[in-house]
Amino acid sequence: MSPGKSETPYSALAPNNTPPPPQFYLLLPLYRPSNRRRYFAYAATILILAATIYFLYPSDPHLKVVNLRLDKFKIHKLSEIDIQLGVKIQIRNPDVYSLDYKSLNVCVEYRGEELGFVTSDGGKVKAFGTSYIDATLVLNGSEVVSEAFYLIEDLIKGEIPFVTTSEIRGNLGVLFFNLPIQAKLSCEVVMNIHNQTIERQDCYPA
Repeated sequence: MSPGKSETPYSALAPNNTPPPPQFYLLLPLYRPSNRRRYFAYAATILILAATIYFLYPSDPHLKVVNLRLDKFKIHKLSEIDIQLGVKIQIRNPDVYSLDYKSLNVCVEYRGEELGFVTSDGGKVKAFGTSYIDATLVLNGSEVVSEAFYLIEDLIKGEIPFVTTSEIRGNLGVLFFNLPIQAKLSCEVVMNIHNQTIERQDCYPA
């Protein structure tokens, strides 16, 4: 035995045959929104889209007769009529776009026969705005030929029915385009010839 060396013998380490500890994996299911939530999201999207289209879709203006007065009425030879009629029209723009109208045309008819008309100047109505137009229709010596027989009957009764039709034409300024618009309003009017007043009127879009 050599001096300085330990007498304790060394042996090689035995291989480690201990199996590794088992490993466990937790599998989580893929998250998917429920059908109810998806349907709700689709419905909300459709409603928002429909509301946007409805809000931005251009529509015709609304006309309303706020004042109609008879300033003059006279009959000549049972076939000629003098009428002076004053009318005030309200124009309401329901759109988000401005409205430029060229003119307002008001005509008067007696039993389907046009007696005459008047045309006013144009103007502009801002978005969601309201404007008013005054027009005076003066007819002197308007002939009622085909309906003269009915005119005599109405004179005997003391009431004369006639129809006023108000119409505007113009454009809506939608982005870089001008969309043509039109609005028409008819009013059935009954006039008392004794006191020359308007007894009743019924107006409706035409």
